[in-house]
Amino acid sequence: MWVAMHYESNSWIWEGVYYNPHLFGGLMLTAALLGLSTSYFTGLGVPHLPFLWSDLGIFPKKKNGKKRIRVYMDGCFDLMHYGHANALRQAKALGDELVVGLVSDEEIIANKGPPVLSMEERLALVSGLKWVDEVITNAPYEITEKFMDTLFNEHNIDYIIHGDDPCLLPDGTDAYALAKKAGRYKQIKRTEGVSSTDIVGRILSLVRVPEVSQDHNGSLGGEPHKESQSKGAHVSHFLPTSRRIVQFSNGKGPAPNACVVYIDGAFDLFHAGHVEILKSARQLGDFLLVGIHTDQIVSEHRGNPHPIMHLHERSLSVLACRYVDEVIIGAPWEVTTDMITTFNISLVVHGTVAESNPLLTGENDPYKFPKSMGIFRLLESPKNITTSSVAQRIMTNHEAFLKRNAKKAESEKKYYAQKKYVSGD
Repeated sequence: MWVAMHYESNSWIWEGVYYNPHLFGGLMLTAALLGLSTSYFTGLGVPHLPFLWSDLGIFPKKKNGKKRIRVYMDGCFDLMHYGHANALRQAKALGDELVVGLVSDEEIIANKGPPVLSMEERLALVSGLKWVDEVITNAPYEITEKFMDTLFNEHNIDYIIHGDDPCLLPDGTDAYALAKKAGRYKQIKRTEGVSSTDIVGRILSLVRVPEVSQDHNGSLGGEPHKESQSKGAHVSHFLPTSRRIVQFSNGKGPAPNACVVYIDGAFDLFHAGHVEILKSARQLGDFLLVGIHTDQIVSEHRGNPHPIMHLHERSLSVLACRYVDEVIIGAPWEVTTDMITTFNISLVVHGTVAESNPLLTGENDPYKFPKSMGIFRLLESPKNITTSSVAQRIMTNHEAFLKRNAKKAESEKKYYAQKKYVSGD
């Protein structure tokens, strides 16, 4: 099964307006006068304008005569994070169209252990990334000769992409050996400081396990159990840079008369529920501005150990979403009138499903100003998923994920021990 995302674009027109506004305006006026004069006096028209400009070399020619390069990258994409997003961003840069293979639940169980997210949830997350053009569901974990032929002949794939970290099958062989042998393999740089294993480890380190009870169901909140603490808290090793933020950003502001929609939250452990509410919010206007609360605000309103992902990690995950135009990194808890004026916000929305709903708990209402202005709207959340419910899946299967992480931690330790510098971004 494959899913395609199609977006029509007249980018050559907007590039002309943006980079050469005066020249573009002059050409439009000249074309109009020429069209009027020639049609009036001679009955002859002028050449079709886009071809004329292209021949003049004013704007770059479209790649109509050149084959579009299609690249393929697969993965489990379980607990989707900014490292996954950055990998797919790099993969897209190696071609014109990015096709993503989503490994089936059964293949994940056989090769890595139980997945946290369902196929439906992982599909929503991958499809929601701005760099993804198509998705092939239930892809195999190993690139077999049969599947490689399917990629090349049915999906017209030119290159298969993977990170510089090894992907080994249970027997220790390279999952991408055939692609490399065929000369159709390209490598990208792994994003440092995060992995699904790392995130599961952060959650496991916060599980409070009763000392006497045989029940292994943990709980999120309060102080971690001493046994968990002794293993060392899982802290983020991500080193945020301005360049990475620029790479994820659209780099465009709203038009003067655009309807700017604002939604805020923690967006911790970015999940399918986040994607769907952002999609719904974006459909209400022309520009979606997302406020991401600081670690301190999240901790104050949700308690320890929230947030699981720190501010810059959460910001990149939101920026990678195709429905998001801009983010406020470290947004205030209260939406003030000054903030509404500064960002020219037309509508403020909030989902019906949230970790803690300030509208019902008696806390100070952070939306009192947009409400008084008549620009607040409660938006029905498409999915009943929260950060805590995702974390609870891991805690409920505490032993299984401990075993899975122990195995993965060894391979990651080996990777870092043998790690060498890899150029790229």
